[in-house]
Amino acid sequence: MRILIATSEVVPYAKTGGLADVCGALPVALAQLGHQPAVIVPGYRQAWSCGMSLEPLGIDFVIPVGSKTMAGHLLRGRLPGSEVPVYVVRQDEYYDREGLYGEGGKDYSDNCERFVFFSRAVLEAIRLLELEVDLIHANDWQTGLVPAYLKIEYQKVPRYRQVACLFTIHNIAYQGQFWHWDMLLTGLDWRHFNWHQMEFFGKLNLLKTGIVFADSINTVSPRYAEEIQTPQFGAGLHGVLQYRRDVLCGILNGIDTTVWNPATDPHLAAHYTAETVSQGKARCKAALQEETGLPRRSDVPLAGIISRLDRQKGLDIVADILPHWAADSDMQWVILGTGDPKLQRQLTQLAARYPKRIACRIGFSDPLAHRIEAGADLFVMPSRYEPCGLNQLYSLRYGTVPVVRQTGGLADTIVDVNQETLALGTANGFSFREDTPQALDETLHRAYDTYRRPDIWSQLVQTGMRQDWSWSRSAKEYVTLYEATIRRLTSPEAP
Repeated sequence: MRILIATSEVVPYAKTGGLADVCGALPVALAQLGHQPAVIVPGYRQAWSCGMSLEPLGIDFVIPVGSKTMAGHLLRGRLPGSEVPVYVVRQDEYYDREGLYGEGGKDYSDNCERFVFFSRAVLEAIRLLELEVDLIHANDWQTGLVPAYLKIEYQKVPRYRQVACLFTIHNIAYQGQFWHWDMLLTGLDWRHFNWHQMEFFGKLNLLKTGIVFADSINTVSPRYAEEIQTPQFGAGLHGVLQYRRDVLCGILNGIDTTVWNPATDPHLAAHYTAETVSQGKARCKAALQEETGLPRRSDVPLAGIISRLDRQKGLDIVADILPHWAADSDMQWVILGTGDPKLQRQLTQLAARYPKRIACRIGFSDPLAHRIEAGADLFVMPSRYEPCGLNQLYSLRYGTVPVVRQTGGLADTIVDVNQETLALGTANGFSFREDTPQALDETLHRAYDTYRRPDIWSQLVQTGMRQDWSWSRSAKEYVTLYEATIRRLTSPEAP
């Protein structure tokens, strides 16, 4: 299949979050399966400083944006370690800025205009580059107009008539909502500004637009695909998602097993595999304790947290139970992250009060993140919602037992310890349902008690380390979804 992946981020050309990792890894995995993917992304300032070469293609174009026209240019790069082409849309007035979507905590006021331009450029690039495309894979609100333009303006154009479109929701909290007069920027007829299609409580909603016009929709875990159809998790869009539930599914993200591999990870004090995890992990734990100023003790469990410090991630619950655990238990904690100033203050004060129990590092360090995954015995993720989650997957690969709340991708990947799951050999962590300090506290006590039973703990470690969470697995599921999406377009009676 020939797949064009339209995204506002892709590593290493542009990144603010997990979307960039997905769009950098999935195409490489698809190519390894014999398909022909390509990526198209805006030419942000990051693209020129990321160390990848970009070849000007000598292709200039003009895009209508509202009442004006804006000129753009196309360049070509490659995804690292592959032959997958990356087409970069250059328009310096829109994209040559310090941030991708905003600065100083505020969104750019012309974000709608910027991504109207990009969405139209995606479709024009197919013609200008003479690409043969079977499917466009659009991602998040920044490309929500792509399926709309494809269906409304390009449907009868020969090159586009049989092009299917998949739309992926990575986080439904980010919807691209703009005031209603920005509908003029899209160039689409006002008749589409209605509650069935592009309108959302009087505003233009680009995520809803993508949901409505795409041939298929998916999100980044099966559980999250179910959750977003409910008022609690749907962020106001649960109704339209329920309406389109027949073409909605979830596919778990994968992890880059070349970057996250305890057998080769350059950041670790010792390398290890599932066969040598006991010795290697013990050395990594001792090195992490020394690095973070905790006493070197092999006989107590060490809990790791790598997270944005905010309520969505459940870090307020962690802050509530930490004083009790630090005072009454010998468990150690290493916390890495940044976020809510109040939570940062609480956690750093607790670390200062209990320096033999808690180490807190405000900020982010990728090497330290790898060392926490390798050195911790258990990894705590009490998220209130989590579309997919990656750290629990890194933890499994590194033999670090996750403690998670049952939501989104955490529920899909972590099997709670009980007699039945231990007998079946499926248990790989601990989970709880209620987003309360009591529920987390009780689950941590279960994990602590299990740590004192080396036979069971070793079984959990081995189960996690031997599971396949690679992008190869995820890519195969995407291929199946792509094929079903194309069939749906070419054979309307197909499921």
